[in-house]
Amino acid sequence: MLDACLFKEVDREIIKRLRVNRMIRAKDVRLVGEKGEQLGVMPLSQALETADKHNLDLVEVAATAAPPVCRLLDYGKFKYEQDKKEREARRSHKVSLLKEVRLRPKIGDHDFEAKARTAKKLLVNGNKVKVTVLFRGREITHPELGLKLLQRMAESLKEVAGIERKPMLEGKRMSIILSEAMKNKAKEEVKQS
Repeated sequence: MLDACLFKEVDREIIKRLRVNRMIRAKDVRLVGEKGEQLGVMPLSQALETADKHNLDLVEVAATAAPPVCRLLDYGKFKYEQDKKEREARRSHKVSLLKEVRLRPKIGDHDFEAKARTAKKLLVNGNKVKVTVLFRGREITHPELGLKLLQRMAESLKEVAGIERKPMLEGKRMSIILSEAMKNKAKEEVKQS
């Protein structure tokens, strides 16, 4: 909740940086019309009169230019459109987390199926899943058991996810990363072929 408040304050600061109408301090401005046409360099007073005549606001869009660039537009509508674009961008931005499901080489069939169901739920919710086989003691002398287990997990979840990272042995752990996006990518490649 706090982060959302901070973003709103930052957004307001960005909008506040745009000077509007009488807040503009330059003597001369380069005026751009409502449709993007250049209206030329003119004194600020004349630009304000032009804005009043068209029932629009004069907004300073490039304060660092010489002379500053001002645009004729409806400032309320402009702010609304900017807020709408930001909300849409936040909505379309999907957060994908990496969740881990841990297995042991001697896992029973029922336990394996329960772990597969858990991984499937995580994948359907849009998360990536790292399936890890933990070896203890001398179990590491048989890494092929872990590889078979990971391949079995990938096979059981093939309708939901694809393999993002192949099986990899890291110390006493062997892991594979599955993601729903890789499944969709594989489908697109098949369609293009």
